[in-house]
Amino acid sequence: MELVNAFKKGDWLTRSSAIVMGFGNILRKQFIKGILFLFTEAAFLFFMAAYGWQCLLALLGLGEKEQGEVWNETLGVYEYVQGDNSLLILLYGIAVLFICAAFICVWAGAVKSAYQAQVCIEKNKPVTTFAEDIKSLFDKNLHKLLLTLPVGGILIFTILPLIFMIAMAFTNYSKVDSHLILFDWVGLENFRQMFDVSGTLGKTFWSVLGWTIVWAVFATGLNYILGMLLALLINRKGTKIKGFWRLIFILSIAIPQFVSLLVMRSMLSQDGIINVMLKNAGWIQKSLPFFSNVAWARITVIVVNLWIGIPYTMMQVTGILQNIPLELYEAAEVDGAGPVIRFFKITLPYMLFVTTPYLITTFTANINNFNIVYLLTKGDPVLAGNTAGKTDLLVTWLYKMTVDYQYYNLGAVIGIMTFVFLAIGSLLVYRRTKSYKDEEGFQ
Repeated sequence: MELVNAFKKGDWLTRSSAIVMGFGNILRKQFIKGILFLFTEAAFLFFMAAYGWQCLLALLGLGEKEQGEVWNETLGVYEYVQGDNSLLILLYGIAVLFICAAFICVWAGAVKSAYQAQVCIEKNKPVTTFAEDIKSLFDKNLHKLLLTLPVGGILIFTILPLIFMIAMAFTNYSKVDSHLILFDWVGLENFRQMFDVSGTLGKTFWSVLGWTIVWAVFATGLNYILGMLLALLINRKGTKIKGFWRLIFILSIAIPQFVSLLVMRSMLSQDGIINVMLKNAGWIQKSLPFFSNVAWARITVIVVNLWIGIPYTMMQVTGILQNIPLELYEAAEVDGAGPVIRFFKITLPYMLFVTTPYLITTFTANINNFNIVYLLTKGDPVLAGNTAGKTDLLVTWLYKMTVDYQYYNLGAVIGIMTFVFLAIGSLLVYRRTKSYKDEEGFQ
């Protein structure tokens, strides 16, 4: 709004600052601030003239010159001539766009600064000096000083790579037709392939997405229900040495997850200790197909996840149980309510109200649970000619598509679709819960 007022109500000095940054500040005796704005504009224009404009033009086509060989008469050998690298062109182009966006923010700040100086003069107030501006960063503008570095880090290390990955989804960057060095824009072609149920890729995507949802629902629901029952059992009045029982289950958290999963994988293999013991006991004749049969493999993943996930839920629920007012249970007992009624009328509503955000977070984490699937089954069983196994989640399939098969463009599409699914689903569910609608109403 202040920027709009600067153009509507600003004088010629203020408006000229939109062309020559810092001009209005310098003429109003804010010399240091005006010179800094002017230097920023000069540096940006020099950068754009020398490098930036070329990067933006190259971004449109992502390069055309291929690597070639040139005969060197002196040495008598062929020498490789460097061609265009589309990956670097894409990265540099997006980085220049970020620099342009940052310059626009500084430009807006320069115009507003000139307008603020104009308003001070019109109101017969002294124009702030550079020293006063610096001092304000430790007082009323402290938030700007403290947030500059974190916001800059997020933009450089999170937003920039995210935009880079999203842009990659609209290219043919893959090993198909040797498009690993030089690739082009293909628009929505990758998305069309992903959603085309008649194609192999589309069938795989919808199959993996369906299993991912089933996995997330069972992994989240069973961990929550069983963890809650375990916490209730330990927390009941008749249970002795409660601390000891909690410690027993917390020990599984203390062990690194990848160690537990690799041990489980070894125990459940065809020649693992589980199958060997069952054979020696005469209970089975051949090894159980924990990882070779689709149904067995999926059930195995869910069951092993219980061993890892239940202790976390137990700790979460234990803290909540200890904060439920005892007066509620005492009043319910006086009214003749039994244990089951007290659970469904007092304990469960209270727990669901408090833990709904935790459930949404856990569901999201299970959608992206790379360790449990990749370390335990590696996505097996895998059908011939398929890029995804029957226990692969979207996140493990994305890993295989990029690292194993080098389909970077399709991997980017999978990443985008995973994000869209989680973002929309989480927001819709959370906005319909009492934790969001009636945050202060549950007593």
